[in-house]
Amino acid sequence: MYLHLGANTVIKKDDIVGIFDLDNTTVAKISRWYLYVAQRRGQIINITDELPKSFIVCVGKDKKQKIYLSQLSAATLKKRNNFLSVTDGLTDTESETEK
Repeated sequence: MYLHLGANTVIKKDDIVGIFDLDNTTVAKISRWYLYVAQRRGQIINITDELPKSFIVCVGKDKKQKIYLSQLSAATLKKRNNFLSVTDGLTDTESETEK
C-alpha cells in the first residue's frame, strides 16, 4: 500500500520508519541536529512550498534514508496510514459494502 504525503507525492507504506510533527520534535537539540545532518547529506526532500508541518522518515529496499517534509500535519498522515492498515485486508466486496 501507499501513503499520499501531499503535493502529488506518494510513498510505499512499508518504507515508513516514522511520521513526526515538525514543531514538537525540533524543540530537542538532537532532533534539530538529525535534520541538519540529513540536509547536509542530501536526504531531505521538501515537497511543499508552504511551511512544513511534519517530516516522514523512510528507508527503502536500497537501505537509503529519505526524509520528506510535508505541509500535512503528522496527525493527518498518521490517520491516513492507520486507515490504510485497517483496509489492507479487505476484499473489493467488503470495501464496497462498508460504503
